Formats: sequence, C-alpha cells, structure tokens
Amino acid sequence: MAVPKKKVSPSRRNMRRSHHALEGQAFVECANCGELMRPHHVCQACGYYRKREVVAKAANG
Repeated sequence: MAVPKKKVSPSRRNMRRSHHALEGQAFVECANCGELMRPHHVCQACGYYRKREVVAKAANG
C-alpha cells in the first residue's frame, strides 16, 4: 500500500490546489437588445440568437 514518507505541509497542499479555483462566467452583449447574455445561448431578455428571433417573448414582459 502506498504510504507517504513525510507529512505534506498545509502550504504545500494549498499550493497544489491553487489551480482548482472556479472561474467567473463569460458574458457578451446581445446584438439585438444590448443585455448581457452567455455566449452561444438564447438571450433571456428578448429571445434572439444570432440576430434571429428564436423564442417569442410577450410584448409587455
């Protein structure tokens, strides 16, 4: 069975985990309405994707 020869210090352990942090999500501006949206997703505000209406939205909400 594999057993470590020496104790791994908290500093060394945390340095190994330094690349495990979550990254922030990317947002782009919708070409139709200007709202922020996820890239390659339908805009939640207007229902457009790549300057075409994909989801019909109600006129007042």
